[in-house]
Amino acid sequence: MNKRILTPYTAATLAVLTFCSLPVNGQAEKVVPMPDAKPVITAPETELETLSKANSLREERLKAELAETRAKIERLKLENELLTEQQALEDTKREAAKKAEDVVAEEAKAKIDREAAIAKSQAALAASKLSLEKNKWEEQTAMYAAEIEALEAAKLRDNYADAKPVYLAKPLKDDGTLVISDRRIALNGAIYSETADYITERIHYYNNKNKEQPIFIVIDDSPGGSVMAGYRILKAMEGSDAPIHVVVKSFAASMAASITTLAEESYAYPNAIILHHQLSSSFFFTTMNLTQQKESYEDSKKWWDKLAAPIAKKMGVTNEEFIKQMYEHNSDGDWVEFATDAKKLKWVNHIVSRIQETGQLVNPDSIEADDEDKEDSLKLKETTGKDGKPCMYLPRINPHDVYFLYNPDGYYRMR
Repeated sequence: MNKRILTPYTAATLAVLTFCSLPVNGQAEKVVPMPDAKPVITAPETELETLSKANSLREERLKAELAETRAKIERLKLENELLTEQQALEDTKREAAKKAEDVVAEEAKAKIDREAAIAKSQAALAASKLSLEKNKWEEQTAMYAAEIEALEAAKLRDNYADAKPVYLAKPLKDDGTLVISDRRIALNGAIYSETADYITERIHYYNNKNKEQPIFIVIDDSPGGSVMAGYRILKAMEGSDAPIHVVVKSFAASMAASITTLAEESYAYPNAIILHHQLSSSFFFTTMNLTQQKESYEDSKKWWDKLAAPIAKKMGVTNEEFIKQMYEHNSDGDWVEFATDAKKLKWVNHIVSRIQETGQLVNPDSIEADDEDKEDSLKLKETTGKDGKPCMYLPRINPHDVYFLYNPDGYYRMR
């Protein structure tokens, strides 16, 4: 048996061969023998060589383990990249879905907006049509209102006369026509405190407006009344700078007759009646004792002297003759004369055939006839007495005042 002797070269060669025979990536590679190699005779290994070999072996194993770890790392990286790509894909899908939803939402919103715009346009069109119709109706209504206003204005204008009042310093014309202006004051019904207020206020007003033009007190029908109220009217007439003309159209008795007779100028229709009589207050004695009756009589006598004296003087007689003639003409003392005879007695100054009321420029039936409304408010209201007969209750008078009126049937009464 031949023995091989190992040399250092041979040992190195062996190490190379051994290394080449180690597995790569866990697989043993086949050692291909060198061609025409001659057998190498090796010597027994030393301890150093053994350790070197072991180290080399461990080193090679470590390298193998490292290679495997790197392979795992690479595999994990690939898996991570895969997961990342999958996540990115999912994100892309979600984003695409969201975009799709957004597109749908935008389309829905756009549709709603279009429908809203269409509805708004339709509403605007309807409103425009309605506004057009409204304007048409308003225009037509305005036209009707203008027509109504024109008709009402025409009707209102019809309530006013085209003429103007005539102001004459001498109102009685030669043909017997009396021309009365709008400086006119009505005196009708029983005379009491409110009547005096009404007349005297207007006398003062017309004086302040014009002191030259005449003021007319027109009596249609008055039975007389309170001597205090009547006396206030007489004093206002005396104090007037403008001339006061009293006109009797129908009837003036007692206090109204005194006002007529004592006026600066007085006029009456021929058939107007003027009645003078002695002042009497006997129909008020029912609730008076004898002393009160005496006091009332004395007051009445004083008033009679104040009223009768100027009338008797104008007639050219004394108070006693005036009273005597009253009872000569009528047993109850009520001296009644038509205006034609009253003129002879100087109870009235002028007889007129016609009266021209130039101041009557407002339709009496219209609401603008304020003066007549005020006159109506002065009139006492007829009622029924306890005896069932129609009567008119007179306002309460002052304690020393008396009513001087014509009242043969007791129509005027005191409560």
